[in-house]
Amino acid sequence: MNLLSRIPRAVLAVLLLVVLLLVGGRSGLAQQNSTEGPLMEVAPKTLSNDSIVRMVKAGLGDELIVQTIQAQPGRYNTDADALVVLKEAGVSDRLITAMMNKSRRQITAAHEALAPVTPEVNEIGVYYKDRNGNWVPVEPEIVHIKSGGWVKSTVTHGIIKQDRNGHINGRESKLVLQRPIQILIYVPEGISATEYDLVKFRLNSNSREFRTLTGGVFHSTGGADRDEVKFTPEKTAPRTYQFTMDQKVDGGEYGILPPGTGNVTNGGKIYTFAIVE
Repeated sequence: MNLLSRIPRAVLAVLLLVVLLLVGGRSGLAQQNSTEGPLMEVAPKTLSNDSIVRMVKAGLGDELIVQTIQAQPGRYNTDADALVVLKEAGVSDRLITAMMNKSRRQITAAHEALAPVTPEVNEIGVYYKDRNGNWVPVEPEIVHIKSGGWVKSTVTHGIIKQDRNGHINGRESKLVLQRPIQILIYVPEGISATEYDLVKFRLNSNSREFRTLTGGVFHSTGGADRDEVKFTPEKTAPRTYQFTMDQKVDGGEYGILPPGTGNVTNGGKIYTFAIVE
């Protein structure tokens, strides 16, 4: 006879019950610990247009809502139709601006994460220096331009110039920057950066517009009714020019227009960005 056969069945039953209770208790404790851990770290909720409307209707102040927008992730729709809905729901301009800035900062942060490891610039275009010291390309948008139509041609130093009226779809660019901003222009062979135009856009509900003179060399002839912004690029290397936009430059939507963009009704190229406070 083996040892187990000598133990009374009642005693065996008690021992088996004790073992089952011990094993079950430890398993339950382990499961509880495994579930309690993640519950301690709750990911912040991603806010949306509806989230902002609910907070406004709940009576929360603009200051508190702005802080919430800045602190939490958000995915906001700020196209023309969405802006109308937000205004009808009682959302203030300050809150709408905070939503726009948050969305655009997230896009810019994602863009900067893809910045090149080396600051070398070898393609024609416009670049800005990110906070890591890398030159990051400014993505162009399509611009539609017509010459003339608003004022008469102007004769400057024997050169006949006409107004250029530019139109870009969308009320805002995807890239938002904070001053001071270091800008680099890598130009085609035989072109100077002084032939580029720096313009500040006039905003419509769903587009941006500007008015400049053709030619792009005599920036001082712009006048109050045109949208050119004076800038002084310095040549730092072959075909490479740099300038800085500091606190003297107002916030708003801007574009850098390459030379040779005359009548481009089918779409030319302009490098766009926004400056926020």
